[in-house]
Amino acid sequence: MTYKLNNMNNILKISFAAIFAVTLIACGAGAKDKKGAVGDIKAKLEKLKKEKSTLDADIRKLEEELAKADPSAAKQVAKLVVVDTLRVQDFVHYIELQGKISSSGMGYVAPKGGGGLIRAIYVKVGQKVGVGQLVLKLDDAMQRQSLIAAQQSTGQLKARLAQAQTIYERYQNLWKQNIGAEINVINAKADVDALVAQLRSAEAQVAQAGEALDMTNVRAGLSGVIEQVNVRVGEFFTGATQQGGQIVIVNASSLKAEVPVPDNYVAKVKKGDKVLVSVPETGKAPFESSISVVGAAIDPTTRSFLVEAKLPSDALLKPNQTATMKILDYQAKATIAVPINVVQSDEKGKYVYVMEKAGDKKVARKKTVNVGEAYNGLMEIRSGLTGGEVIITEGYQTVYDGQSITTGK
Repeated sequence: MTYKLNNMNNILKISFAAIFAVTLIACGAGAKDKKGAVGDIKAKLEKLKKEKSTLDADIRKLEEELAKADPSAAKQVAKLVVVDTLRVQDFVHYIELQGKISSSGMGYVAPKGGGGLIRAIYVKVGQKVGVGQLVLKLDDAMQRQSLIAAQQSTGQLKARLAQAQTIYERYQNLWKQNIGAEINVINAKADVDALVAQLRSAEAQVAQAGEALDMTNVRAGLSGVIEQVNVRVGEFFTGATQQGGQIVIVNASSLKAEVPVPDNYVAKVKKGDKVLVSVPETGKAPFESSISVVGAAIDPTTRSFLVEAKLPSDALLKPNQTATMKILDYQAKATIAVPINVVQSDEKGKYVYVMEKAGDKKVARKKTVNVGEAYNGLMEIRSGLTGGEVIITEGYQTVYDGQSITTGK
């Protein structure tokens, strides 16, 4: 009996030495050549796994013999573990990406013409404006002079036309009375027609001059709130510079989250997918939305495509804020999920340890499982567990199939 116990102790020492060797290999890998080190580690790991399986079997056999020979000693070597009962639940998997908030109704104020010197600014940052509202006034001296000149020319032509019309009517009346020459009537009519054409041209010039004058009134092209005023009276206004818009308007009712998605997700992300958008600065729970736009092209530099999701109107949401978008790309209803760290691997595949009753004692049982997706610290179990099992969540690293265990209760 003493020999068997010593043998078991030697086996346990070998097992701990094997685990210690794996730790040393992992710690020293950074100093080796990466390719060779990875190959060596994999080979040694597989060898140790096989040795561990053999050791587990030997230990289990010895413990069974010990339990028969000395039941009280068997109780003393029971392994202390922590357990949890598995429950059927829904499992989801998200793709988490970082992007920003933008606005479909964000734009800068621009003049209709080529711009000009600013005479007056009628808005300030934070002010609400509507479409067509006057934002600023440009210098209009030249436009006013052009309009006045065009109006004067039109007035003179109207006076000349009235005079030519009178002369034409007189010649026409005389000719009807067989007085005078017909050529006078013809010439008078030609003068009237020429002046009519000149007057139409002059009126067109008045309209053009009026439009040019109106272009000095710069108006808002969209409704929203004045976000930036980066210009002052006396400066030249063009609408935008290399630094951005000189006066920027934001419509907070059309906010959206934009994120670049790596091209390896092109088959998983589609329009209509549910998303959660988190903006930490707001202190609010993630906003629920769905993908409204999926980019049709891959950016050659970033190897990504753009997706958008609409956001509700919220005073705490601002364009260019950093936002995290979680795209729901997989979900399973009424399934089993376990902490990812309890899932172990050997040459046969993945497995977990559960607690089962064996007579009057509790033992660890190795359960082979088929796993699915992993997310947020949980691993989906597609087969091997049905729910209701008591899984070992702490102490699973050092137990083996059939080992006596206790929860301390």
